[in-house]
Amino acid sequence: MGLSRPFGVVLHLVDWFEARGVYVPGEDNRAISPWRDFGWLIATWLITVGMFVIFFALAA
Repeated sequence: MGLSRPFGVVLHLVDWFEARGVYVPGEDNRAISPWRDFGWLIATWLITVGMFVIFFALAA
């Protein structure tokens, strides 16, 4: 049961990005929105950096 909460946080983050809209190829009439165009990349980067920090905090 303890492992379901981290997955729930990740799924909530994924739902948040999807609610903001997804990039549709060929739709070039709108300005570039970093959250819309690169949301998955930003979320992955934030999670990776967080895990990296936690790993070295526990190792010290």
